[in-house]
Amino acid sequence: MSGTGTILEAMLHAGIDVALVASDRRCRGLEIAEHAGIPALLVDRVDYGGFSKSFDRDGYSEALTKVLQSNNIDLIAMAGFGTITSGIFHDAFPGRVLNTHPSLLPDFKGWHAVKMALDAGAKESGCTVHIATEKLDDGPILAQARVPVLSNDDESSLHERIKEVERDLYPSVVGRVMASLSNGIEPSELREEKQ
Repeated sequence: MSGTGTILEAMLHAGIDVALVASDRRCRGLEIAEHAGIPALLVDRVDYGGFSKSFDRDGYSEALTKVLQSNNIDLIAMAGFGTITSGIFHDAFPGRVLNTHPSLLPDFKGWHAVKMALDAGAKESGCTVHIATEKLDDGPILAQARVPVLSNDDESSLHERIKEVERDLYPSVVGRVMASLSNGIEPSELREEKQ
């Protein structure tokens, strides 16, 4: 987690059993976790080169992996996590890293997806929950929800409407994945939901 923590709040409100919150920088999500009595850990990018060209992605990915493994985490739900992890991380949790993205993937990958959708004149956008891979905003799609682009939308207004949908969709998908895992079904075996 790196963002404002609204998805974490939605997860908690939906009754998702959150065992640990980890972040790559100080953020409100860590405070929410601490207030809720959930272990909150900062694995700070600064210790691995921060946001410079010398950022040690593999070193950071290995440190994050060790933190999660030492806390017996077996399903990761990324939310606003601003660091792209390397294969070390994904190899340790194959098919068990979920992500949410503010576009209808495969369209508009990357950090500025909402702006890209507006710049492209898209008539609709939305959010996608998918199994994260080492490749940016890639991997099997588990669910998507559509949001119309309004004529008066700017990046902020569209992104907020996408977040509203995302705060319902992501906890629902995480709950579905957790139920499937308890029945021995891996996330990659689930069918895509469209809303």
